[in-house]
Amino acid sequence: MSNDKPVRVRFAPSPTGYLHVGGARTALYDFLYAKKYNGTFVLRIEDTDVERSTEEALKMQIQDLSWLGLKWDEGVDPVTLEDMGPYGPYRQSQRKSIYDKYAQQLLEKGNAYYCFLSDEEIDAQREQAKKEGRPPQVNSPYKDWDLEKALEHKKTSEVKPVIRFKTPDVKKDYLLNDLVRGEVRFPSDMVGDFVMIRSNGMPVYNFCCAIDDALMKLTHVFRAEEHLSNTLRQMMIYEALGFDLPQFGHLSIILGEDRQKLSKRHGATSVNEYKERGFLPDAMNNFLALLGWSSPEAQEIMSMDEMSQQFSTERLNSASAVFDETKLKWVNATHLRALPHNELWQLLQPYFDKEGFDLPQDSDWQDKALSLMKTSMETLKDGVELFRPLSKGSFSLSEKASDVLSWEPTKRVFEKWISLLNESDNIDEQGFMNMQNTIKKECEVKGKNLFMPIRVAVIGQPHGAEVKLLVPLMEKSELLERAQTALNSCT
Repeated sequence: MSNDKPVRVRFAPSPTGYLHVGGARTALYDFLYAKKYNGTFVLRIEDTDVERSTEEALKMQIQDLSWLGLKWDEGVDPVTLEDMGPYGPYRQSQRKSIYDKYAQQLLEKGNAYYCFLSDEEIDAQREQAKKEGRPPQVNSPYKDWDLEKALEHKKTSEVKPVIRFKTPDVKKDYLLNDLVRGEVRFPSDMVGDFVMIRSNGMPVYNFCCAIDDALMKLTHVFRAEEHLSNTLRQMMIYEALGFDLPQFGHLSIILGEDRQKLSKRHGATSVNEYKERGFLPDAMNNFLALLGWSSPEAQEIMSMDEMSQQFSTERLNSASAVFDETKLKWVNATHLRALPHNELWQLLQPYFDKEGFDLPQDSDWQDKALSLMKTSMETLKDGVELFRPLSKGSFSLSEKASDVLSWEPTKRVFEKWISLLNESDNIDEQGFMNMQNTIKKECEVKGKNLFMPIRVAVIGQPHGAEVKLLVPLMEKSELLERAQTALNSCT
């Protein structure tokens, strides 16, 4: 980092829905960068789109960020939603007077003007430009009006004017040293005079974003690649107001596995959806960090502390990143299996409670159960079906078991299974395998005629969980009751 100023970064979501995984990655990079350099992480809410922004969406996004553990130092308080920090308000909808002040300043300096073009006139200009093969830029006849004349005309005009930024008359290049993409040149004539304040008085994104980033003294701005096209307009505003430009880093696009931009058609795209599916926040952070950044130690599995220590802009990659859910599940499974068993059980408990499971609360049993089961889990939600057969009162014979119940050897298998259970005390995995071999030999059965009836006698269906893992976790009385129910149902 070459900047001598204390690091200040921001995440600035629009509260229009749940937090998208792309936004979560940006917030994560902000968090890691601030943490590495003992900087300040700011949460600013860009809610000038009053029709789509809602308080409910704001709360949802705050919940998502909090679940990920991305704690911010300034911005909207996660509990009260009030401002916390010296540069508020932190909601753009509450900063209108600030934007009006700087718009007035630009008007007075001659860097902006009132434009009274109607929508129909603008459409006609753009259509003509399209026919002539020119960029569809607005050529306003009001560009050179002095402010006094414009204000006088405003009193009687039927058209409510917008305020446009006056781009430089002399063509020049604006140079951006992007932290991810290197040197980027923008010719000044690639944009025409652009709107700063709409006719309804609301500021547009590029204007309020530039004002806020400057006034909040941000040193670095990490954001998605699609914002690169906005940068020239913001650089012009910075220049006109004499603000210092922050360092920009435009992050790689996240693609689905079909190499198209990640969207709803690819399935889950919000952080909340992955939370509900049983992914861990540490695993989500780990996976998201690797979508456009790589560890200098070539690590794939990392804690938040490890990532913050290793994070640097030099390792950010401009190439598009692919959201590979198979890899996400692997990362999640690795984090999940590394958890202490008591912590893992606490995370699983809400899923079990939701299903109404009746499972032993004995910590030794839970420890034994997780030792056997966690290697089959990729997400917390996987634990539901793995532990369902162990819940007391959950046993029932499924329709899929009917064929097995009609097979000629099945009754003999059930009877021998019950006999061996009555003779046994504690059954471990090897003990179960020995019992199975005894049934195979004495009942003269093998293959599906052996395995499926035993599975039906334990879980009520011919396919499913590994019976050798379940039986050692079940009480003898429960196993006998289930086997007798199966035997009574034989035809």
